[in-house]
Amino acid sequence: MLDKQKKKELATTYKQSFRAMGVYQIRNTQNDKIFVNCSMDLDGMKNRLEFCKQMNTNTFNELSKDWATYGGQSFVFEVLDRIEPRDEVMLDAADLKSYRAEIDALLELWLEKLEPYEEKGYNKRKR
Repeated sequence: MLDKQKKKELATTYKQSFRAMGVYQIRNTQNDKIFVNCSMDLDGMKNRLEFCKQMNTNTFNELSKDWATYGGQSFVFEVLDRIEPRDEVMLDAADLKSYRAEIDALLELWLEKLEPYEEKGYNKRKR
């Protein structure tokens, strides 16, 4: 069993580690419709989808109708674009805000390129 100090060190190391960030799509393998979004933690988002599939629940509202029709196993997670870390460690809010802005800009580019709306996808157009 880990002592408290070791647990604290591991938690701090994890919090300071760079998580893969970027743009992803969740693709329905039955009809090829896609949901495009971005995340500050791509691995966490992939794990969320895998967990939903295992538990046969859906926390992605956009996919609800087709999830009910085709089942969770019909959806796959695909990374479209990653942001590389500028430093080994990121700590402060300014760093996170900067990465967030970069990811949001990347998302806009991918939405423009793929147009995952109406019959092509699950995204809603911005008004």
